[in-house]
Amino acid sequence: MTEAVCPYVLDPQGADTHGETARLREQGPIARVELPDGVLAWSVHSYRIARQIMADERFSKNPRRNWPAYINGEISDGWPLITWVAMDTMATQDGADHARLRKLLLKAFTSRRVEAMKPHIEKTVTELLDAMAAAGADAPLDLKAMFHAELPTRLMCDLFGVPEESRAEVLEGGHKNIDTRISAEVAEANLGQWQKAIADLVDYKRVNPGDDLTTAMIAAKEEDGSRLSDSEMIGTLHLLLGAGSETLVNALAHASLALLTDAGLREKVTTGEIPWENVFEETLRVESPVAHLPFRYATEDFEFEGIRIAKGDCVLIDFAGIGRDPENHGDTADEFDALRADKTHLSFGHGVHYCLGARLAKEAWMIGIPALFERFPDMELAVRRDELVGQGSFVVNGHANLPVHLNIKTKSHV
Repeated sequence: MTEAVCPYVLDPQGADTHGETARLREQGPIARVELPDGVLAWSVHSYRIARQIMADERFSKNPRRNWPAYINGEISDGWPLITWVAMDTMATQDGADHARLRKLLLKAFTSRRVEAMKPHIEKTVTELLDAMAAAGADAPLDLKAMFHAELPTRLMCDLFGVPEESRAEVLEGGHKNIDTRISAEVAEANLGQWQKAIADLVDYKRVNPGDDLTTAMIAAKEEDGSRLSDSEMIGTLHLLLGAGSETLVNALAHASLALLTDAGLREKVTTGEIPWENVFEETLRVESPVAHLPFRYATEDFEFEGIRIAKGDCVLIDFAGIGRDPENHGDTADEFDALRADKTHLSFGHGVHYCLGARLAKEAWMIGIPALFERFPDMELAVRRDELVGQGSFVVNGHANLPVHLNIKTKSHV
């Protein structure tokens, strides 16, 4: 049985997500890792074991009950990952508490509601593409900032009824939440700022209700009459507005990058030889938007293939590694292949914590990416692929920006 292994220090810059997973695999299906401030955890990059852990509620999501280091005050409000622990959300609840919160939100993400949002998604995509066309006829522009980031954040803010003037403050915390480089001062300030911004949103919607999910959450009751507490309301909005939008950003960006750097793939997709859905699923497999997702906590001792996870240990799921598990995908696991028969991945999670917004994310992607490449068929990267830099995080898997030339052809006049 392996218990004491040398921890691998996760790079807070997120400079080489997949190279890091390759090095972690040298420890086996689970690796000992070191987080900022010397906090120790386990990284699970085996698809088989990760799926088992995510389905086992003995791996709790609640740090307030099951992480001794947090309970004992060893984790400060200045820890760079503190918002993943301190916020009271569906992602930090188990059992009946989690089920209650999830039930209140399920109706917001039904197939019918997502279908009803299609015209709004299409309108938003058109507005963004128009803005890009107006700004980028000559100079290069940042495709990630102008399209990949704008589409999810606009959709989520519209869904939750965030006023235009409040959006920057509400979204600011989410951007910092995934940055694993931030200082203790920034982390602590972000926790307070984000809680206040979302609390202000809740107060605003109580006075100015509308046809939006925040208003619905305020009014929601279960059959027994229970409501969301203020902390649950704030935490749940934090989870859906922040994590929900940030993950779709990189799902869009990685797909665009794959198409921009593979002319053959781009031609086959745009001519209909390869379905767009194939690109969507293969993007999630080979470039999961999430790298290492915090956290789960062992509520008893476990052993996996000779590796012992002790009660109270902290666990991260390496989603970026799971999709590339050679046990599933063999020697070509690292290759983007839209015609691959088996595109198995867990990028939307598994078990009771499966992503609520999966349908909406797929709909936004399936509308946005085809429209982008139809509107700008000659678009190309403005830099070499190896010049792109990481986002500055080991929580998400993405690039800081994606500079492109739109290469808009002007119509000739006779």
